Amino acid sequence: MSRSPQRLRKGASVVATAALIGAGAFATQSAAAAEPRVDNPFVGATQYVNPFWSEAVVDAAAEVDDSALASDMLAVSTQPTSVWMDRISAIAGNADGPGLKFHLDEALAQKEPGVPMVFNLVVYDLPGRDCFALASNGELPATPAGMERYKTEYVDEIVDLLDQPEYEDLRIVATIEPDSLPNMVTNSNHQPCQVAAPYYREGIAYTLDALHDVGNVYSYLDAAHAGWLGWDNNAQGSAQEFAEVVESTDAGWDSIAGFVTNTANSTPLDEPFITSDVSLGNLPIRSADFYEWNPDFDELDWTAHLYDLMVAQGAPADIGMLIDTSRNGWGGPDRPTVASSSTDISTYVEESRVDRRTHRGAWCNPAGAGLGERPTVAPEGYDESHLDAFVWVKPPGESDGSSEEIPNDEGKSLDRMCDPTYSGPQVGGNLTGALPGAPLSGKWFQAQFEMLVANAYPAIGDEGPVDPDTEAPTAPTGLTAGATTATSVALSWDASSDDTAVTGYEVLVDGTVAATSSSTSTTLTGLSADTSYEVAVRARDAAGNRSSASTAVTVTTDEAASGTDTTAPTVPGGLGASDVTASAATLSWSASSDDTGVAGYEVLRDGAVVATVTTTSYTDTGLSADTAYSYAVRASDAAGNTSAASAAVSVTTDAAPPAGACTVSYAAPNAWNDGLTANVTVTNTSGSAVSGWEVGFTLPAGQTISNGWSGQFTTSGSDVTVGAMPWNGTLPAGGSVSFGYNASHGGSPTAPTGWTLNGNECTTL
Repeated sequence: MSRSPQRLRKGASVVATAALIGAGAFATQSAAAAEPRVDNPFVGATQYVNPFWSEAVVDAAAEVDDSALASDMLAVSTQPTSVWMDRISAIAGNADGPGLKFHLDEALAQKEPGVPMVFNLVVYDLPGRDCFALASNGELPATPAGMERYKTEYVDEIVDLLDQPEYEDLRIVATIEPDSLPNMVTNSNHQPCQVAAPYYREGIAYTLDALHDVGNVYSYLDAAHAGWLGWDNNAQGSAQEFAEVVESTDAGWDSIAGFVTNTANSTPLDEPFITSDVSLGNLPIRSADFYEWNPDFDELDWTAHLYDLMVAQGAPADIGMLIDTSRNGWGGPDRPTVASSSTDISTYVEESRVDRRTHRGAWCNPAGAGLGERPTVAPEGYDESHLDAFVWVKPPGESDGSSEEIPNDEGKSLDRMCDPTYSGPQVGGNLTGALPGAPLSGKWFQAQFEMLVANAYPAIGDEGPVDPDTEAPTAPTGLTAGATTATSVALSWDASSDDTAVTGYEVLVDGTVAATSSSTSTTLTGLSADTSYEVAVRARDAAGNRSSASTAVTVTTDEAASGTDTTAPTVPGGLGASDVTASAATLSWSASSDDTGVAGYEVLRDGAVVATVTTTSYTDTGLSADTAYSYAVRASDAAGNTSAASAAVSVTTDAAPPAGACTVSYAAPNAWNDGLTANVTVTNTSGSAVSGWEVGFTLPAGQTISNGWSGQFTTSGSDVTVGAMPWNGTLPAGGSVSFGYNASHGGSPTAPTGWTLNGNECTTL
């Protein structure tokens, strides 16, 4: 297959670096990045909570009059959910929310020192995507050109971002292309699926290899759900299809951590009152109309079945399974509490099943569904399923598809399975049972979210705090230094207090977190001999709130004993600058050498340390325009020995563009007789950031905006003002912001005029 040049896997390179660094206090952060791959990435880790989704949940709670329901909504607002990359523009950010870098940076901000962080990601943009349904059709055609764009503009861009050094200590858990390979088995006679088949196989293999090369990505291949693949022929065919694609990769079975089932679906985790080995009147339960001879009644059945099939196909015995439980709880008043006493098989199944859909093929916004098990790591009691976790891949509240045709520029169409008035063979002649009033797939669907929370099973109850904990602990007091050596010092302090509970403490050395402790004492190690440090402590709680730092104390280590490492690394050479702009410059240099190993480099700007890095390059940002700076670099080892500074290099930043300078890119790719959908990107070409941006423009005569996104819209006649949202309020120098809107027009979709950014005139591209 055609692939980009293979990237060096981080796992191996970072482990080697850690071996050179040793176990010093200042090497702790670098050593954490050297974590070897683990069998189950969720064990021992926290998971990323998407603040954009959480904000939508909080807003949804404010919309309901039922205080108990609102309380339950708020209680689930801090659950981890996956971030979907469902089209190319999602990488940078689009009308549906911020981009991948925003989320990765937020994950780093949420990460507790010394505790792994799982970032759940969905890769979902294959050429000819969703070949059998219409609600989630994608932007890329099933053509060679579509395949090339998928690789270069989508997968490579995602991988290049994940491969940045700052994200190497995140555990990226990727759900790979929902609903794709299963279509190759069950819908192979459908012409669009026949066309898409080779692109699905090539694209997924390419993606698995590219993500595997990053090193800290755990890929789980989507495996549909029990009500789709449970039949023996479907199950066996799917296992063969999965194995062939995995084995076509360069990494083979190492390219995946396992399989994920039930993505965005409602098949129950467990049917507690129905088992496939039960018969009534000499008829097996699976012969009932609802199950149509499918032996897998629920996701526990399917994952256990799939595990056995995949191991038989050559998968390793430690292959893991994930189940999406975001909408398969089926609680509420209609949930059965006991098995039926009827001896009629149809009545027995109807009265006993917790799955209340009209048909197991009814997948779109099904009425009566509820939140399922909350995300759970290594859930116990399901040994045959080999579960790594219950996860919420599909964020609750996001629509499965529109219940009527809605014009859009995402390639999505009306799928009749989302139409509550439709009945057809896919649902056994029944109505679909889909909720009315649904927006496009992925858009917020208030009615669905209210239903999911109300019908949650297990019920929400009092599982978590209604209001987010925003109160920080008190600052620690009584910090005292105890016994010292040439490389260590013992510390103790008095406990902090908190409105909920203090979960730990962070020890700061010269203002940088160097250690964490769950108690009120610790010993700092890896210090330099005969050196003074300023040490302070701060407390944190379970919500991540941190106290102010304690009063600092100065500690001085003992003089070095004979035989201790006192040899400094060699001086870095070849320091140079590139990519100089009005506010940033990239520096690079040649590696130093040391008798034990170089731990890192200090970057000095005008004689002051501005960064400590473990690589031989650094980009310095936030600089003033048209200003000269002097840079140098020095190396240090694990014992704290520091080289002399390198030869200095002078860098002069570019002159700043005119204050408030900006450009506007406007496009209306989706226009019809009397309406249009517009996409706008505004770029700040000035030399300084814009906080609280506000874009103004004038609509052509006859145009009226009906709704907008990614901005706060205000109209006065033909004049429009779009203000910042909470998540995109700062527009950095050189940065861009995008928003969009739907509008009606009088027959001509003419572009607006008079674009401004905070009152400054913009250039239209």
